[in-house]
Amino acid sequence: MNQFSFPTTILHGEGALAELANRIAEKKLMLVTDPGLVKAGVVEQALAGLADCGAAFEVFDGVHPNPIEADVEAGAAFYIEHDCDGLLALGGGSAMDVAKVIRFFASHPAPLAQYSILDNGGAKITGALPPFYAVPTTAGTGSEVGRGAVITLRDTGRKTLFVAPPLMPTIAVLEPVLTAGLPPHLTAATGIDAFTHCLESYFAPVYHPMADGVALEGIRLCLAHLNAAVTDGQDLASRAQMQMAASMGAVAFQKDLGMVHSLAHPLSARHGTHHGLANALMLPNSMAFIEATDLTAAQLQRIQTIRTLFAEAGRSGDSLADETRTWFEELGIQFGLKNHGITADDLGPLADEAFADPCHATNLIPVTRDDLATVYRSAL
Repeated sequence: MNQFSFPTTILHGEGALAELANRIAEKKLMLVTDPGLVKAGVVEQALAGLADCGAAFEVFDGVHPNPIEADVEAGAAFYIEHDCDGLLALGGGSAMDVAKVIRFFASHPAPLAQYSILDNGGAKITGALPPFYAVPTTAGTGSEVGRGAVITLRDTGRKTLFVAPPLMPTIAVLEPVLTAGLPPHLTAATGIDAFTHCLESYFAPVYHPMADGVALEGIRLCLAHLNAAVTDGQDLASRAQMQMAASMGAVAFQKDLGMVHSLAHPLSARHGTHHGLANALMLPNSMAFIEATDLTAAQLQRIQTIRTLFAEAGRSGDSLADETRTWFEELGIQFGLKNHGITADDLGPLADEAFADPCHATNLIPVTRDDLATVYRSAL
């Protein structure tokens, strides 16, 4: 017996924000965002688009790029203090992840760690939760349709997953104009994050043919539109397609992820590396490691299916590792962990944390702690 879960209502394309305005009247919403979006005027732009909806907004901008437990604690206190009856997250995955956890933590007792996936904490998230509207300003994490959030806990210093169906947003709003101001390097990094979600979920050895289909189409969209989105920030058609690819990646990875994410998470938690960039830095070397092993016919067929999509997009190389590296370099990724502040002395602790991360449990092939260390060394 299998259970398949697909996401909530998605409003996609130009006019999506205006349609949200029709659905949130007479609410007092906590708007969760980060200080960069306030400074860039994106929060003001979004509020202007919602000005006539009849809802009131209280802005909380205390979200770090890699969100931490203190963000959630401060946000839950803010929600209670301002007597809000719902949340609207505006930003990338960080804002949405913090808002998801605030959504239950404002009415659930501390400590936060007890609700993590490591302690089967999703079962402890009970009762009716307030409505939650997710408005992404990036096209990468897909958190706007996901049932999970990643928060770095104080006691461990590790990125920790909080996963439960009630955390899924009530409505996801994919308004491409809100992503138009994203710089090229962040457009590339977030887009590679979406691609990685699709790729790793397709490779995960879990039975979920619907997620497989979604993942393959998400990969096709990334190959077709990410370069244009990076080149021209005002190409709203390409940005809308990348928003869809990001959401599809998050739908697909309910099937699970793989070693790339296990390698990427400690880079963000310990060294502040942007999550999408961390995935980009680790993916080609991870693929090279996988392709060098003795794969089964079924595993080889999965890899060949992806390489066929690359060929159809006019991209070819000697391996999937080579094809992804070449593409990412076109998108402006500078490879070499040493170029991003990582030293050889960091690799041992990083490998320990990567092996403790649960994502590699559903990698295309099983990997050990030493395997992960090997990939880190090859990427240095």
